[in-house]
Amino acid sequence: MNEGLRLDDLAVPLRALRLLAADFGHLAAPTVAVTTIWPDRLEFSFHGDLADFEAWRDALGIAPDAVEHRTQSGGRTRVLLAYGQYAGATVKLVAYADMAAPALAGAAA
Repeated sequence: MNEGLRLDDLAVPLRALRLLAADFGHLAAPTVAVTTIWPDRLEFSFHGDLADFEAWRDALGIAPDAVEHRTQSGGRTRVLLAYGQYAGATVKLVAYADMAAPALAGAAA
């Protein structure tokens, strides 16, 4: 635990957030997290739309093959995870989306 941190100790991710807002304000707004647990990290999460994750991944110059693909909730939720750097901060991108229901064999088209 990082006890005794001050707001000033979170200056790196907060500065990165300010610059990202200025440089990429036209992109979809993510859910934003800054925490004293990882004081140099800025986290952007996206719920429901993987296209928003992909737009941010591309803007941050994160290679497509650097994206981790996972599932959770018994395979019902797709999770994408990637890390990049911006203005001295580690930027964590994470996206959650429902998995498409598998087509049933013999179902009418």
